Amino acid sequence: MGDDEVSVRKVLAIVTNYGVEQDELKVPVEHLRGWGAVVDVAAVSSDDIETLVGDKDPGEKVKPDLTLSEADPEAYDLLLIPGGTLNADTLRGQDSVLEIVRSFTGSGRPIASICHGPWALVEADVVKGKKLTSYSSLRTDVTNAGGHWVDEPVVTDGTGGWKLITSRNPGDLDDFLRETDAALERATV
Repeated sequence: MGDDEVSVRKVLAIVTNYGVEQDELKVPVEHLRGWGAVVDVAAVSSDDIETLVGDKDPGEKVKPDLTLSEADPEAYDLLLIPGGTLNADTLRGQDSVLEIVRSFTGSGRPIASICHGPWALVEADVVKGKKLTSYSSLRTDVTNAGGHWVDEPVVTDGTGGWKLITSRNPGDLDDFLRETDAALERATV
């Protein structure tokens, strides 16, 4: 994808301030910014985001660009929901997150979510009829919410009028980024 193709694209990454898996946030954000996309990281508060590695070891700190309550989902072309067990579990309890997710699905804009990130989608009640993957422990939650869970490195599902890109873990980031790039190429400006 050339710089001119994605540079007008805007991506919103949503996280809590503690527990996001470092590579599931930093790698996609740096990758997309490297292409020239505008990527805003929204957290619960304006405090630093304390990432984790493997859900337990301290990772790098990241400064959010704005808070979840300040984020205008209508201003973005793609929603990125990273995982990390603690991050995802807390994220799905935020009303603003559910509103953001529903804004994207309701308007047909793509969502890219990895690892435990799909918990927010389950909580927002938007996975019914969707084929997706995630960290394996979410299988029952996804199935109970009406989704079709599969164990694959990346799954892209465009049913229901909006595109969903999901992956299982940081080991799937190359596949995840490839599909995320493709979704941004096709996003309307």
